[in-house]
Amino acid sequence: MSAHGGTKAIVAALAANLAIAVMKFLAYLLTLSSSMLAEAIHSVADSGNQLLLLLGGKKSQRAASPEHPFGYGRERYIYAFIVSIVLFSLGGLFALYESWQKFQHPHGIEGGFWWVPLAVLVGAVIAESYSFRTAIKESNQTRGTQSWIAFVRTAKQPELPVILLEDFGALLGLLFALVGVGLTLLTGNGAWDAAGTGMIGLLLVSIAVVLALETKSLLLGESATRADVERIRVAIESDGGRIIHLRTMHLGPEELLVAAKIAVSRYATGEQIATAIDDCEARIRAAVPIARVIYLEPDLRRPPAAEGQEQAATVPGP
Repeated sequence: MSAHGGTKAIVAALAANLAIAVMKFLAYLLTLSSSMLAEAIHSVADSGNQLLLLLGGKKSQRAASPEHPFGYGRERYIYAFIVSIVLFSLGGLFALYESWQKFQHPHGIEGGFWWVPLAVLVGAVIAESYSFRTAIKESNQTRGTQSWIAFVRTAKQPELPVILLEDFGALLGLLFALVGVGLTLLTGNGAWDAAGTGMIGLLLVSIAVVLALETKSLLLGESATRADVERIRVAIESDGGRIIHLRTMHLGPEELLVAAKIAVSRYATGEQIATAIDDCEARIRAAVPIARVIYLEPDLRRPPAAEGQEQAATVPGP
């Protein structure tokens, strides 16, 4: 990703959601539709999401300190986790509560502005579609041949998966609201409006669970992708080196820690070993530019069986 690509998608989503939230609140005040209120809260929550992602991106750029010698790259994961747990969950639980309340006391669309919620929802679909299109465009630059499900599950940058699921959920939520409001207008039965609100709540909670699981994995520390692990392996072995074991871990979306034990000849001098390690580090950084922190430990060549046991313990990235 580019961090620029992620920021562009976040700003597009933020602009769309702020405009949509204002329209939805206006529609709620004119009609007292619970679907419109749930959708308005949904848009406010989404706007908060984008602000948190922007804040996390800004804070992650701080220079490393003695207390945090590997830097602050994981700030982006932390704020994405907050988005998934707090804002999505609160938005979803509020919608479920509003749905329950409406089922207890159903009423039709009130006032003479029956057309307002339909007009607002159609306008919101157009705005969200633009935001979703931007997120898709930016994601395609790094997605490659992966399916969308695989991209969300393996992406090391949390912003684009969050925005993708957010916009996808918003479009589905608008569809639920359109159905609920439309059937309420046709039948005069507010239970349809309550049902649409409940579907919005279930959708938001489901998205929250998916995002929480994915960002939790990033917070725990994920290894490099299989492709990057292979590039690192080739870089180490391209000059006759032999890997005993290899470990990688993301310190942030664009920061990778590489640690490896490599076999050296027992007859090599200290200077030869140091030169070989320096050259190997340069090849790794050329092959995988995000490899910012590299630790290579030399060890004596051992029988292939012994080295094979250590290599078997290496866990490649997803």
